[in-house]
Amino acid sequence: QVQLVDSGGGLVQPGGSLRLSCAASTSRFGIYTMGWYRQAPGKQRELVASITSGGSPSYDDSVKGRFTISRDNSKNTVDLQMNSLKPEDTAVYYCHGKNIVTRREFWGQGTQVTVSS
Repeated sequence: QVQLVDSGGGLVQPGGSLRLSCAASTSRFGIYTMGWYRQAPGKQRELVASITSGGSPSYDDSVKGRFTISRDNSKNTVDLQMNSLKPEDTAVYYCHGKNIVTRREFWGQGTQVTVSS
C-alpha cells in the first residue's frame, strides 16, 4: 500500500501563488505516473496536471502557463507550483499516483485551495 501525503494548500488572493507538495511512501516512486486532480463543490474531480515517470508534464488547458508540475525521484515527491491564481481555481486538490506496471492507483487525502479577496 502506497501512502500519498499532500500539503501546501491555503487561502490566497487572486493573482497570488501557492505551491502544493506530495510525498509518496514507496521505494519505487520512479515507476509511478504522478498527477494533481482537483474537485470544486458540486463538480466532478478533474485532472489538472500530470507528469510521467520520465518527467514529461501535461496540463489541462485551464492551467497552462500558470501551473507547473515537477517531481524529484530522489525524494519521492511531486510538486505543483500555482501562479496567477483565479477564484475558479478554488477546490480541494488531490495528489494521484499510478503504478505503470501494476496499474494500481493511489490518492492523497486532499488539500484545500481557496482563491478569494
